[in-house]
Amino acid sequence: MAPEASRSLAARCGALLRTSTFQLTLFYTGLFSLSAALLAMFFYWSTIGLLVRETDATLKAEITGLAEQYIEHGLERLVQVIVHRIRNDQSGAMIYLFATRDNQPLAGNLLEWPRIEADVDGWVEFTHHRADGRDVPARARVYLLGDGLHLLVGRNIEQLRQLKQVFNRALLLGVGVIFVLATGGGLLMSNRMLKRVGAMTAATGDIIAGQLDRRLEIRGVGDEFDELASRVNIMLDRLQALLATVRHVSDNIAHDLRTPLTRLRNRIELAAREAPEALRDELEASVEDADQLLATFAALLRIARIESGSYDAEVEVLDLGTLINDANELYLGVAQDKQLSLQAEVHGQPLVRGDRNLLFQALTNLLDNAIKHSPAGAVVKVDVRTAGPDVVVEVRDAGPGIPLEERERVTQRFTRLDQSRSLPGSGLGLSLVKAVAELHKGSLGFSDNAPGLCASLRLPAA
Repeated sequence: MAPEASRSLAARCGALLRTSTFQLTLFYTGLFSLSAALLAMFFYWSTIGLLVRETDATLKAEITGLAEQYIEHGLERLVQVIVHRIRNDQSGAMIYLFATRDNQPLAGNLLEWPRIEADVDGWVEFTHHRADGRDVPARARVYLLGDGLHLLVGRNIEQLRQLKQVFNRALLLGVGVIFVLATGGGLLMSNRMLKRVGAMTAATGDIIAGQLDRRLEIRGVGDEFDELASRVNIMLDRLQALLATVRHVSDNIAHDLRTPLTRLRNRIELAAREAPEALRDELEASVEDADQLLATFAALLRIARIESGSYDAEVEVLDLGTLINDANELYLGVAQDKQLSLQAEVHGQPLVRGDRNLLFQALTNLLDNAIKHSPAGAVVKVDVRTAGPDVVVEVRDAGPGIPLEERERVTQRFTRLDQSRSLPGSGLGLSLVKAVAELHKGSLGFSDNAPGLCASLRLPAA
């Protein structure tokens, strides 16, 4: 198996083992196994334990009767009774041995006193060598008579031990089968749950990435996952409707105001040409403000069209190096006015597939931000290179940078970190760059330039 396949299988097994379904299955497997073990112990006590207790009771009664024979009638009577009982024991299961102080046999069916040590109650277990040559296990009780005489009465427990072995094997096999089946069932259920959760996770990931029309799958089985998916889908429908309303209102405002604002700007410009010198500067400043407003409305409309998917992109294979050089040439005069050094490095031939106008707008927005926030005498550097399957454009400045906690927020509309609004701009530049990047299946990221900011535009290479 390939290393990648092994790692994938290990990761999948790890994910299965971490699921709450599998852990809950293991818990109930352990609980059920414990219950089965307790039930088995009860059956053991009520069956095999009963046989053991009955055997012990029989041996106790037998040895007590023989002891009474010795006490009441003496040694010869005891010997006669032992011989009689051995003769009448058709099964040959009973064991008798009456011996002297030095363990010399007087009567019984054992040839010698076994090498045993009795417990405090006089019970012993040993291996008995039968007359047919077989060795069988035996359980017996030892009783001390007067004058140092020993009396041993026992029974063959071979069948009892075989029954114990069968019971133990059945218990182990049963618990093992229960554990295997429960674990296998847990894995199957966990895999099923993991697939459902994985599908939901993938759908929510797409929604987070901007696919607001994506919904969770409802299988129609009516389980808790369908109920959850249904509620989440209702919530998403409501959120999408609210978001569409807000965007529609802002887009309509931008669209409806652009025409009268253009007329107003043209009238002010016309009035500035014929106005006295004292008013001309003010009117020209008003024209610049009107141009800024028009640019803001144009940016809003463009972002809205890109995000809604209604923008008709003209896709072609482009050389980003050429676009970067054009953007640098466009902003070279602005950089010189601020006493900045504008440098561009293009590595190889970074080709991408996209819309020329949109990508050029995104690059000029990044350059504009870098120049706007860099102090006099600094260097603004643009680096373009191919990195694996992507083309990366990095724009580095020497400005104040963006705090780590603010880097997600700066791509939202009208977000400006310059609270005093001392710098020109509307807070839509990075929003437009992000929208263009996502339209081209790319991304916009930020990192420290120490000092300054490094804005990275990553696009799939053509």
